[in-house]
Amino acid sequence: MSTVTRTDWLPDRRDLLLGALVLNAELLLVLVYLAVEPVVIESWRFIVYGFLWINAGLYAVAKTTPAPASTRTKRLALLVAGGYFLVLAVAGGIIGPSHTSPIASLLTDGHLHSHGTTAAGSFDVRLLPPGWGPALVYQGSWVLVILMPYKLVGYLALAYLVYATVLDAAGTVVSGSLGLLSCVSCTWPVVGSLVTSLFGSGSAVVVAATTWPYDISTAAFLATVALLTWRPLAR
Repeated sequence: MSTVTRTDWLPDRRDLLLGALVLNAELLLVLVYLAVEPVVIESWRFIVYGFLWINAGLYAVAKTTPAPASTRTKRLALLVAGGYFLVLAVAGGIIGPSHTSPIASLLTDGHLHSHGTTAAGSFDVRLLPPGWGPALVYQGSWVLVILMPYKLVGYLALAYLVYATVLDAAGTVVSGSLGLLSCVSCTWPVVGSLVTSLFGSGSAVVVAATTWPYDISTAAFLATVALLTWRPLAR
């Protein structure tokens, strides 16, 4: 059984104090960024969304303790969580085909775009607003990797929560014939997270325009984090 109970995720006084300090630090980062960079924030809710992904993800990880399990079960859970993160990374735009790859050629009807990338690949740092940046961009001959803080932290947090959920599912099976996927609390948050990544996919190197998919993806992400942390159906 998991060591996480239904009340373990609730914040205590220490959590509230630390949360206030974190929020103040994030506000200071934004103010420093605006003082240094010649940019104008047209929609502040996207700044808030970035910090929501980071803060919710880190809080959920801090409040989640995986259940004791055998080495074999832990390896299985790591495999599931690793595959889960890879799917989210591809669907969410962290990993994709390079502009010069044959895959990109197929997607663009044979029109390749070089962008000055060499065979050895190129690195670039985009100074986006805090939460969204700084974003590290790597473009090689085949692969394009875009590491934005809110997506990287959010997807890693989801993968960790899925790891803990799989361990919970393994510890609650009634008989040997009941598989991990029979645990409802383990499977449908996975589907919800995939929907989150699909809603949130788009241009990954610029701050998003004011479109509803980012509002929906943030709400879905927060709901999925909450469900994977609380896991009301785990028992």
